[in-house]
Amino acid sequence: MSEQRKISWVKIAALCCMVYFTSYMTRYNYAAVLSEIEASEGVGRTFAGMAVTLAFITYGLGQVVSGYIGDKVVPKYLIAIGMVATGICNFAVGLCSDMYVTVCIWALNGFAQAFLWPPLVKFMTQTLNSEQHGKANAMVITASSIATVLIYILVAPLCIEISGWRLTFFVCGTWALIATALWLYGTRGLANEKVANKPAEVKQDSGKKSGALRLILELGVIPLMIIIVMQGILRDGITTWLPTYITDTFKLSTSSSILTSGILPIFAIISVWVTQWLRGKCSSEVSTTIVLWIVSIVCAVGLLFLHKSQMLISVVLMSTMTACAHGINLMLICNIPIRFVKYGNVSFFSGIINACTYVGSALSSYGIALVSEKAGWNTTIIIWGAVAVIGFVLTLYSIKRSKLLRDE
Repeated sequence: MSEQRKISWVKIAALCCMVYFTSYMTRYNYAAVLSEIEASEGVGRTFAGMAVTLAFITYGLGQVVSGYIGDKVVPKYLIAIGMVATGICNFAVGLCSDMYVTVCIWALNGFAQAFLWPPLVKFMTQTLNSEQHGKANAMVITASSIATVLIYILVAPLCIEISGWRLTFFVCGTWALIATALWLYGTRGLANEKVANKPAEVKQDSGKKSGALRLILELGVIPLMIIIVMQGILRDGITTWLPTYITDTFKLSTSSSILTSGILPIFAIISVWVTQWLRGKCSSEVSTTIVLWIVSIVCAVGLLFLHKSQMLISVVLMSTMTACAHGINLMLICNIPIRFVKYGNVSFFSGIINACTYVGSALSSYGIALVSEKAGWNTTIIIWGAVAVIGFVLTLYSIKRSKLLRDE
């Protein structure tokens, strides 16, 4: 038996978890120290958030490029390139003293990050059967949330206290290079990603391969894309600006605000497993998504009345909203792409769908900075509630209109 047939699905899942853990360590570290950058560098909120906005844009555009290449190139090598590139960008930000250049470097980091998720999805579909794929998805999302916990609760606050916000990027960049070496070593027996775990039921049918635009129209992908944009607005809008909200409203120090924001990824970890349980009770990914939108709407209403006076309750409500967004992410971005395997476009469509998240992320990272500065947090929360309502209505619409989402 060849070496590549001896690699267990658990090891494959663990390697994928490490990749996505690294992705979040080297991507959300900027958002974690954003309030400290604003304070220590003397820059305005809108300008400080521009780096995050541009990174979301380049990440979204890069998803399409990466997804297209990922269907033609061995995915494990694209993943290694992405991790090395993001490590270099992190080091560059730590060394850079010009904030304008820093913004440009972080935009490049967004593009580098795009070479992780689409090829990772293809890697999992090639090496895991459908049951293993579902379990691995939950593990991978959990790993990303663990990375966010570490960034907000340990790495960013500790680095700020020891040496300042720049140390955060040196630590994360170093980890990215270590993770790349571990990834290449761990996948050395998977040169072609053709292993015994690959399921016959998702074997690519080249006869069904169709053009991207034709598939988008035939399968009703557009409603799904808009729903995911709404999810991205909530998930990354709240995650990026929660520390600033706490500092603005309750006058805590930036390091304390970042530490308090660590509750967000803890809720995200819980949400993955709650969503898995909820999926077992609901008839489909879409019906599960509807329930999560309803919870988000309820939280937005509660937040509207409590955000000025109850810090802990407000943080819990915001955390619940982001947890619901992570659950929607699991249902629609992690589980749906496997349905494209039979069309031969799994990496490309995974990139397209995931890119939509970062359209929402880019809109929210810049828009919330602008709205919170000009109109206050009350208006910002109303916008979050409206986004949840739009997501809910579009998901109901998609039950009957989207062939892709009906194909359970």
